[in-house]
Amino acid sequence: MKKKIIDGIIFYNHLNGGGLVAETANVDKTVYIGPNARIYDNAVVCTNTKIYDYAKIFGNAMIRGNVKICGKAKIYGFAKISGNVEISDNVEIFENAKVYGNAKVSGNKKIYSCTIISGDNNEK
Repeated sequence: MKKKIIDGIIFYNHLNGGGLVAETANVDKTVYIGPNARIYDNAVVCTNTKIYDYAKIFGNAMIRGNVKICGKAKIYGFAKISGNVEISDNVEIFENAKVYGNAKVSGNKKIYSCTIISGDNNEK
């Protein structure tokens, strides 16, 4: 796999979608990483997750399930996303926030600290 160095970070293009994944990140082959999306640091992305557009996952974030992340969303810190979650637009989820179940989060929200969004809660 051909490697690229950007701002001192070694990346490779993910086989499913072509997005950039840092060598230090852990991303399953089943995950789709769109061509403009990036996964950094020690982030873990697994199962059937789909990351589109200019979304970025970094820090120690963990994403798993049938999660869809798009727009310019950013997930970082120790955030955990799982289930059938949809995150879009300019949402930022960080620190120890958790989003799971069938939650949908969109707009210009910042979800952080120990915030939990679950089940059928819709934050629009």
